[in-house]
Amino acid sequence: KYKKSEIFKLKRAIMPRFLICLREIVEMSLFITDECINCDVCEPECPNDAISQGEEIYEIDPNLCTQCVGHYDEPQCQQVCPVDCILIDEENPETHEELMAKYERIITFHR
Repeated sequence: KYKKSEIFKLKRAIMPRFLICLREIVEMSLFITDECINCDVCEPECPNDAISQGEEIYEIDPNLCTQCVGHYDEPQCQQVCPVDCILIDEENPETHEELMAKYERIITFHR
């Protein structure tokens, strides 16, 4: 796993063009911040049922979140969130291939 401090050092140390390429290779799970207003619009948009109501706010299960890889081009929850509280979780980096493999496991399990 990458630490946030390591990622920031990396970002400062290498060219911006390389960062764009790196972002395309290393994707990450999503998480919901405490700015969530419990509006209920994100949960039904998740094709993997990764979003559920937590004690105080909605939560995303990183074991089920594929950032909609396998379903859509963009994470649907981020598209509908009215307060933009669904962010990239830099503590859980995943490649596109890992997200696709997770998607394959999920659809196999749900059949």
